[in-house]
Amino acid sequence: MSITTISGPGSAILSRFNEVRRSTLALSEPLSAEDMMVQSCPEASPAKWHLAHTTWFFESFVLREFLPGYKVFNADFSWLFNSYYESFSAFPEKRLRSSFSRPGADEVLRYREHVDAAMERLFEREPVPEALRRIELGANHEEQHQELMLTDILNAFFTNPLKPKYRDQRSEIRDRKDRDQGTKGTRDQAGPLAFRQFEGGLKEAGNAGGFCFDNELPRHRVWLEPFALANRLITCAEFAEFMADGGYRKPELWLSAGWDAVKANGWRAPLYWTQGDGAERNGSEGDRAWTVFTLRGELSLDELAATPVSQVSFYEADAYARWAGRRLPTEFEWEAAAEGQPVEGNLLDSGRLMPSTNLVQNESGTKYHYYGDCWVWTSSAYLGYPGFKPLDGALGEYNGKFMSGQMVLRGGSSVTPARHIRASYRNFFSPETRWQFSGIRLAT
Repeated sequence: MSITTISGPGSAILSRFNEVRRSTLALSEPLSAEDMMVQSCPEASPAKWHLAHTTWFFESFVLREFLPGYKVFNADFSWLFNSYYESFSAFPEKRLRSSFSRPGADEVLRYREHVDAAMERLFEREPVPEALRRIELGANHEEQHQELMLTDILNAFFTNPLKPKYRDQRSEIRDRKDRDQGTKGTRDQAGPLAFRQFEGGLKEAGNAGGFCFDNELPRHRVWLEPFALANRLITCAEFAEFMADGGYRKPELWLSAGWDAVKANGWRAPLYWTQGDGAERNGSEGDRAWTVFTLRGELSLDELAATPVSQVSFYEADAYARWAGRRLPTEFEWEAAAEGQPVEGNLLDSGRLMPSTNLVQNESGTKYHYYGDCWVWTSSAYLGYPGFKPLDGALGEYNGKFMSGQMVLRGGSSVTPARHIRASYRNFFSPETRWQFSGIRLAT
């Protein structure tokens, strides 16, 4: 049976699978084979590894168990492209991924073709419900790696002395809309920072239906005191004011571990901000001395003044909030505000590949912006919900074992696929993480 005639629950999952696999290849098209080898920081992985690992997921957790007679593409790939699933197989140290000159990019693409052809045969057999569940999980897993691949390429190109562009600022995707609506702009175009009041009370948190990861479950009740949430993210211009006021030199603004990170790493600006050679170096310089590196190349801070500040750590977000006399929201405050709101905003589908000044306008004409641009750091530690139960088997290592020393982020970014994000979605990173598209939303 042709896969184009599949019906029933497998049809939507098949469509999702095919679209995700095509999208990943499309995101890799601007990259050379040499680009795909670069691993420029310990947190990152080479693009070639992302292409292989997402394929490994389907081979390891779907085809080997649910397609009779399936032949693995290469027996060594079962451990070579394992990320962290200890109960599945041994795997190389993450920091060594850039040393995998073999297999080459061409062989990795053949690996993808081999697995995709086998997945087509599996769909023709009408997969059992457990296989469909794992395929849907694999598609969502690959969307996570689409975002990771772009964040890793941004870091790789930033460390390249030539500062190459992933895509040209004036290239094919929505260029006119960017010019009209504000990839560039003044501070005023961001609109005034306002706070929306919420009553608080007994609320429900966690996924209420549809696909989700295990860390979004179970849905449970939380008590919220009355709170207020900012209508938008903090902009580059606003963060530059924090810098000009000596924010990176005032220990009273920082958590102890954050101040240690400032001193140990020499932080004085967000990641990818670079100061011009002719500017003052005393730490109190104005915002016009800086440039910001993006997937569309290096741009002046003047051009990006109204766009949300990105690539800041939890520690920097928390310090800014203290300086501003505010605080970061809890993850449950953010979820209560966003639940029921449409998933609209500057996400990967917009093609901008960087934060923008565009805001979403609701029916009353008030602008509120819950999704996209930057993941929002919350003040919540990443922990399991009451009654949390990880998936069975090796897949139980997907989320649960990281529930220590991490902070929760919400809302997605300009490189998050729109269909991937939802109000209950919980991202998580260690508090010193800066290479992600992470920003600041204030609360009171």
